[in-house]
Amino acid sequence: MLEPLPQEQRFLAALRSGDWPVPEREWQLDEVGLSASGLAELFETQLMSRHLDLHARRLQARGEAFYTIGSAGHEGNAAIAKAFRITDPAFLHYRDAAFMIQRSRGMPGQTPLWDLLLSFAASAEDPISGGRHKVLGSKALHIPPQTSTIASHLPKAMGASYSLGLWRRLGGGGEWPADSVVICSFGDASFNHSTAQGALNAAGWAAYQGAPMPLVMVCEDNGIGISTLTPDGWIEASMRSRPGFHYLACDGLDVLDTWRAAREAERIARRRKQPVFLHMRCVRLYGHAGSDAQQAYLSPARIKAEEAQDPLLFTAGLLQRHGVMSREAIERLYRTVAERVASVAEEAICRPKLETPQQVMASIVPPSRPGRQRDWLGEVETVPAPMAKLLNQALNRLMARYPHLVMAGEDIGRKGGVYGVTQRLQTQFGPHRVIDTLLDEQSILGLGIGMGQNGLVPILEIQFLAYLHNAEDQLRGEAATLSFFSNGQYTNPMVVRIAGLGYQKGFGGHFHNDNAIAVLRDIPGLLVACPSNAADAVGLLQEAVRLADEEQRVVVVIEPIALYHTRDLHEEGDQRWCFADPGPQHRLAVGELGQWGEGGDLAIVTYGNGVYLSRQAAARLEVEGVSLRIVDLRWLTGIDHDEVHRRIADCGQVLVVDECRRSGSLSEELMTALVERGVPGDRLHRLTAEDSFIPLGRAATVTLPSVETIVTQARRLVASRQDDKSARQLPSRITAGSDEA
Repeated sequence: MLEPLPQEQRFLAALRSGDWPVPEREWQLDEVGLSASGLAELFETQLMSRHLDLHARRLQARGEAFYTIGSAGHEGNAAIAKAFRITDPAFLHYRDAAFMIQRSRGMPGQTPLWDLLLSFAASAEDPISGGRHKVLGSKALHIPPQTSTIASHLPKAMGASYSLGLWRRLGGGGEWPADSVVICSFGDASFNHSTAQGALNAAGWAAYQGAPMPLVMVCEDNGIGISTLTPDGWIEASMRSRPGFHYLACDGLDVLDTWRAAREAERIARRRKQPVFLHMRCVRLYGHAGSDAQQAYLSPARIKAEEAQDPLLFTAGLLQRHGVMSREAIERLYRTVAERVASVAEEAICRPKLETPQQVMASIVPPSRPGRQRDWLGEVETVPAPMAKLLNQALNRLMARYPHLVMAGEDIGRKGGVYGVTQRLQTQFGPHRVIDTLLDEQSILGLGIGMGQNGLVPILEIQFLAYLHNAEDQLRGEAATLSFFSNGQYTNPMVVRIAGLGYQKGFGGHFHNDNAIAVLRDIPGLLVACPSNAADAVGLLQEAVRLADEEQRVVVVIEPIALYHTRDLHEEGDQRWCFADPGPQHRLAVGELGQWGEGGDLAIVTYGNGVYLSRQAAARLEVEGVSLRIVDLRWLTGIDHDEVHRRIADCGQVLVVDECRRSGSLSEELMTALVERGVPGDRLHRLTAEDSFIPLGRAATVTLPSVETIVTQARRLVASRQDDKSARQLPSRITAGSDEA
């Protein structure tokens, strides 16, 4: 017999006395359409969830469990699970263990206690994350894992819901049945996060215009976020009249009322294809997590009052009053479940753990899958053109070749993009495949993540690089982590096109000229490309789509705005920065470098605008007798440093030209990698942008590398190299202080 924990005392006391709380309105089983056996099943699910919470604390005290944020007080969500199909994708709040346990009852062979205890113990055999995190998730149960879901999963739930209707228009396909309903759940504190508000707004905005949005957003309102209380009535006041939404409320302490409301939510969302906000009142028992001492910020009276609102007490009372189970049967079941959880736990904590970096990192890169492109039967334009034109042609071709490719972004449809890159694509492929979104980058990225998770390949556009920063967690915390935390079972492949970097003329300021890319390079598994010319832009974009489609990768392509319409290289009208379309088979693999020139005096390693500026500088330097080469990185992550070293090894001097800021820039990585490969430090130099925001007007480029600064630096380096050679050629007998000196 397990020694009862203090948290169990009230329930055990109620078992002895039969003093059960009564809901405000007591529904009859036949009124809500639930059988007696169904009610008993929900109670057993609630008990399993509760004893997992309790035993996690025992295991933590022994050093055998590592995450004790629990579901106690939220077990009413078991009734929500029962109201939906097992194939309805569910993006769950971290307090929804009962939901997952209840859903597992619909599929033979499931072992939810074993699975969750492996997760508590961070075992490598945990079937969803492989021991990387305590998450609720199951591929078989259509529950993608979420980590600490402070609303960051809401945008992708919205995107997944939108994708269901999109697949119907495309003729079928996707990971989930076309008549599915997407469920996502979150807390009342998370409701206030800007990400939650953006997702709610996007879902309502789409539904308000008639777009199908079969989505049920469950707010589990326990009245507190860690230690900050939610104002009474705030959630209802915010959502009852929200445009585009149906608002439903239920008492999450009463499984009959929750079952009733959940069935209504399911009916509206599935039949009418409209979003529902299901507001579930509940309580939070035992504090925020195992380390949280709620007595430090809640009064003893409040803690006692909430313990009296335990949903298990309410369900036990329902079972007795409806004649489903006796008090003795309830006690037997309570103790049987407790002993079962304890027994399974002793086996789970002995299972293998992750031990090596390779094991931990094995799922950062998703698994591959067969490609789904069609053959290209059209003609390729051979007239040389600038980058924006060739990108437009490549996008047109890609949309035709990949019927499951979808574009989304601000102003990309009717307007054709701020810089004309997406012109006429919506006319050709329709507004359902070239989507004009609302002005919210979090929602744009979330839309893409959800679509990617449902078998589509989205190409998203972020209008300016600076606009990414208010939404970058959708890439860091959601898109790039899904494969990692699901052990490669779930993926959300996507391509994100971002217009960025500096050197724009006539349009500036730090919101339209931004050279901060460190956040993108810091995300494990994320691939980042940056073209310097039109032909490379086609090759990188076409490879990015292939990577997303076949290798399920998340790829960002940073497109230099200043080069979109640049035609000339050295003088007006020379058209030397226009290129012919290299065609549908042209792809530049990750790490594949470009190179111009074979000179040995100086190697310039650069990318993007730096290549264009270096080519201009090279024309001046070669007249002066400097022989040089320019190495174009093309990819800003996944750099083949061995190949970079090979390309520059025989050069006298190496100059890294980096248009991004000195601190946190790519130049730091390049310099370090070359030093690690034995290149002497006195041969390595860098020219970067200053650690500054970019101003407006004529000063817009003064903090950035320029043709003049590249030429000046190159002259100095070559001259110093020649001086060193001359010094080494002096007779060895002539030394400082000798007679002959």
